[in-house]
Amino acid sequence: MNARALTIARNTFIECLRQPVLLLLVLGCGTLQVLITWMSAFSMADVESAEVAGDNKILLDIGLSTVFLCGTLIAGFMATSAISREIENKTILTVVSKPIGRWIVVFGKFLGVAGAILIATVIMLTFLLFAIRHGVMSTSADGVDRPAVLFGLSAVFLSLIAGAWCNFFYRWNFPQVATLLLLPLIIIAYIAVLFVSKEWKIQPPLKDFKPQILLACSCLTIAILVLTSVAIAASTRLGQVMTIVMCMGVFTLSLMSNFFIGRHVFQNVHVAEVAAVEAPDPAKKELKLPGETLKIKLRNQPTKPIKVGASFYYSPSPVGFPMMLPAFPTHDGNFEKDGAILGPNVPPGVYVTAVNGTDLTIRHIGNAPLKILSAPQPDDFVFLEPTSINPLALTVWGVIPNMQSFWLLDAVSQNRSIPTIYPLYAAAYGLAQIAMFLALAVLLFEGRDVG
Repeated sequence: MNARALTIARNTFIECLRQPVLLLLVLGCGTLQVLITWMSAFSMADVESAEVAGDNKILLDIGLSTVFLCGTLIAGFMATSAISREIENKTILTVVSKPIGRWIVVFGKFLGVAGAILIATVIMLTFLLFAIRHGVMSTSADGVDRPAVLFGLSAVFLSLIAGAWCNFFYRWNFPQVATLLLLPLIIIAYIAVLFVSKEWKIQPPLKDFKPQILLACSCLTIAILVLTSVAIAASTRLGQVMTIVMCMGVFTLSLMSNFFIGRHVFQNVHVAEVAAVEAPDPAKKELKLPGETLKIKLRNQPTKPIKVGASFYYSPSPVGFPMMLPAFPTHDGNFEKDGAILGPNVPPGVYVTAVNGTDLTIRHIGNAPLKILSAPQPDDFVFLEPTSINPLALTVWGVIPNMQSFWLLDAVSQNRSIPTIYPLYAAAYGLAQIAMFLALAVLLFEGRDVG
């Protein structure tokens, strides 16, 4: 099975790279990234310490969207050339007539298409990184980043010239050679430009390196691979035009699934945001053990009154999921009587023990430690009750791809650190979505008459 699937994947990979539309869309995306540096100036205040600030936020937003849209189009074109067109031309019979399961054909086709799209996506994202390094030209007085322009254009021109040379003298396929050469050349060019400042001076490479943007790009790559599996499933029954329409439909719906479905999954309303956290005892600031106390400064007046004895829940998400501590019983607010805090009959919980405007004091009480994932942090959202989950909405929300899980633009532009483990969670979610759509593709292809 492995040898047959890899053989199909290799042939599909080569055929995809030979499609002129792949190279055209990649170069078109690069051209748009150049134009975006001229067109995305809105004179926004540059006062933040994030990796992108001011006008460059618009640059990153439009640039990522451009890569996402081009990747979706490439997925639609490549999937139809790999399956739908072969069914129409009857060339798929040369494969399914052999003792090969149709699921192996689908799996091999996906691997081949995904490999070609992965190369195209890495190239397009590197174009975006060049644009971020260049920055927005907000005024006519802004100069051109000559090293970025020279290194980037040199990689493109070298790959095109080498592709034309090999095509003319050796009859090699021009799009295939140019695309395969452009991948390493553009990466080398970007690494080289990190060592050179805009004034052609040697600089530390980490000065212009954007790790958070790189994490956002890696998650976007996973999203494009999910759309590739959608295109493979659609192409088993639909032609090229309808497959692209289906991809664009899933693309649009998946970006809006949070609004239409996701907001009904987690039912809770935050009442305030944490501005600062202070521990009276620096040695006890994790809130892990009963008796530990923290002072909370809220960023705004609570939308609901917070009284002494109120349950204190908090989450980094405004919808209350994931909550940083489990549900616990309510309290009557009387912390003065004997055994009301650490008594043997006191269930564990975190409660408000003092209120003074936007200043709160919270305390971990109970006869055993509550399983708290982490102490409250600035920018966390405050809740007065645990979050409930709607099972039906959760099921529908889980089936439909949620591209917001891969869209980390807000975290980058708002200077919220992306945990390095987050791409692994995104990859696990993406693999689950890919497996689901490939299973659907196999189901649709098994009943398809290809003769």
